[in-house]
Amino acid sequence: MNLPDPRHALAAAAVSLSLLAAGPAGSAPLATCHVTYGGETVAHAVPAVDDPHAVPAVAVGSYFLIRFVLQTRPRELAAFKAYVYADRSDAPVLVHQLDVAWPPAAVRAVAGGTGGGAGWGFTGLNRVYEPTRDGELQYWCGREGR
Repeated sequence: MNLPDPRHALAAAAVSLSLLAAGPAGSAPLATCHVTYGGETVAHAVPAVDDPHAVPAVAVGSYFLIRFVLQTRPRELAAFKAYVYADRSDAPVLVHQLDVAWPPAAVRAVAGGTGGGAGWGFTGLNRVYEPTRDGELQYWCGREGR
């Protein structure tokens, strides 16, 4: 059984602050991502950034790193991206990536959480599994103010 890692809450605060510092594309969060791991759910505010490479990955438990990037300009590059990495001792390894055009198309309501007027927001519910520890990370993202 995976127990909640106290670093998770601190990491959520750190990512929110670092996202705000990554660029002035938007001061207010445009999306919120809900990450569940080890029975704990943490909400991550996701503002738009000018430099997607400046957005750091944050630890989720002792195995995963996660990174949410929202770029709204230039318009032809506008996208929301989520990256989940396995935090290996030698280097992080990308194990999951999600790309959504921004702004996202309207989605139909489905059972589950709330966000963006739909059950699992504009990303749907995503699950990423730990192959060695039998753990599961879940996340979904919804638009703010919708």
